[in-house]
Parts: sequence; C-alpha cells; structure tokens
Amino acid sequence: MCLFQFDDDPEPEEPAPAGLLYVPVRPGTHAVAVRVFHTPPGSRTTVGLTTVERPAATLGAEQSWICLPESVLRSLAEPLGVEPLTVDPTLTAPAVTGPGASAGSLRAGSAVRDVGHAARTA
Repeated sequence: MCLFQFDDDPEPEEPAPAGLLYVPVRPGTHAVAVRVFHTPPGSRTTVGLTTVERPAATLGAEQSWICLPESVLRSLAEPLGVEPLTVDPTLTAPAVTGPGASAGSLRAGSAVRDVGHAARTA
C-alpha cells in the first residue's frame, strides 16, 4: 500500500483501479466467455478497454463485449492462471490459426494476440 499520495505525481506507486471495463468476449452455448490474449513476450493476459468505442476500434466491429469491474475480470481470470490485465492495448494482431500461418497485419488500437482460452461468465 502506498503511504503517501501526491496529486502532482505522474506515476503513483500503485495504480488506481481501472473501474468499469469493456471486456472482449466470445459467445457460448449458455453464457459468454472472456477472451484471453497473448502479450508480445508470450504471457497470457486479459484485456479491458476504457471506452465503448475501443472494442470495435481495437478488435474489429464484430467484437462482442461485456462491461465488468476490474476486480471481477481479475477474479474470472485467476482460476485460469492469467494474472496480467492489459488496459487499452495499443496494437493487436489476429489469432494465428494453424502451423505456419501468418499473424497478419497489426491493428492500431501494449500489443495482444488472441489465444482462444476463455473464462466463462454467467
């Protein structure tokens, strides 16, 4: 816990909670599943976006999303062993679909790549 907080501190010791996030999801049979992505170094991460326009701008117009508090998103990802949360990624790439497949072009929009793992939400 940070003992001191200064209004003019550009990088506080501990980041403030992100609040409500627009979270990319995949449709399921009875519920939706939170999408899990890869960072450029290869670790798995969940993604939260801070405005309603960002899911389409970052991941495409067809991307479904739900609104979740940061704490709930972290709770859903924890059982999957996914600890990092990327808020407002700046670059994305489509998922690689098979051996030797090209990752395609990057979309402007910290970089992430979809890995197809998901945490279910009710």
